[in-house]
Amino acid sequence: MSLDRIINEAISPWMREDGPDSDIVLSTRIRLARNLKSYTFPTLISNEVALQIIHMFESTFSGQMLNHFGNLEMLKMEDMQPIERRVLIEKHLISPDLAENSQIGACLLSENEQISIMINEEDHVRIQCLFPGFQLSEALDVANHVDDYLEQHVEYAFDEKRGYLTSCPTNVGTGLRASVMMHLPALVLTQQMNRIVPAINQLGLVVRGIYGEGSEALGNIFQVSNQITLGKSEQDIVEDLKSVVQQLVQQERSAREYLVKTWGIQLEDKVYRSYGILSHSRLIESGEAANCLSYVRLGIDLGYIENLSRNILTELMVLMQPGILQQYTGGPLHPEERDFRRAALIRERLLLEQNKDK
Repeated sequence: MSLDRIINEAISPWMREDGPDSDIVLSTRIRLARNLKSYTFPTLISNEVALQIIHMFESTFSGQMLNHFGNLEMLKMEDMQPIERRVLIEKHLISPDLAENSQIGACLLSENEQISIMINEEDHVRIQCLFPGFQLSEALDVANHVDDYLEQHVEYAFDEKRGYLTSCPTNVGTGLRASVMMHLPALVLTQQMNRIVPAINQLGLVVRGIYGEGSEALGNIFQVSNQITLGKSEQDIVEDLKSVVQQLVQQERSAREYLVKTWGIQLEDKVYRSYGILSHSRLIESGEAANCLSYVRLGIDLGYIENLSRNILTELMVLMQPGILQQYTGGPLHPEERDFRRAALIRERLLLEQNKDK
């Protein structure tokens, strides 16, 4: 299989777009948790009832057009191989919890993969909208539009005092989780993240790794999201997060200016060493690859490297994941085989990028 085909099938169309502040904010996500009024919540639901819910959503929404996002397609976890489910996780289209619910989980996915409606995860419905760059208000508007569209056909579990009722008490109220994915290498290199993270936590927000709760901050990529859903409006939650993200963007830019002035040739050397490792390695683990990609992306943003697109980080962070590597090589791979395939894919992708204008 050619690399062009791998990229075209593995990278969601929205990932190729730039958004506001996309030198630092890679993506924005809005997620709304909802439950159906007349059904037992998923934590206690029987398989029979869960399948009834999937059938209802499939018959009502599958194939329906959602504006410019394209048609909705029903993906049932039970019809997918474990590697295929892992690919969806690595593309941030479904959660690990949904993938584990292989007998009763499903997802309505828009054609451009920007909208994902997870069914029978922790809640009956999880509406997710993904946008490139820093677009919290825009993503919220779309999520609310999808929410209103669903509510024309289903009745949600809602309480006048408590708001939307969810399986986990931390989601009760708006049911809203707003998050941004940020690339913060300069704040890491200047060791400022150690004091920034606790300060953010005190504001009712949380900083996690690339795949959310319990994951590592691979490649200096952090996910910043709200913790509080009850007692605040959706707009207040988004505005609070927006304010913190704007400060982080400014701090990261200031830290980058500081590094350029004080590190000088050492910073440039770090960037080009990382570029050299990615361009020539024959074996590379995911952690080392992520760190090298981070510094190459920093070099692109600072103007050290001019023949690569900054979207290379987003693409390769997806393409190098174990599930996608195994999906496109046709079967399971041992760790060393994955490291070999990962190194080869990265080398070929960089070469393809370098030669695209020739």
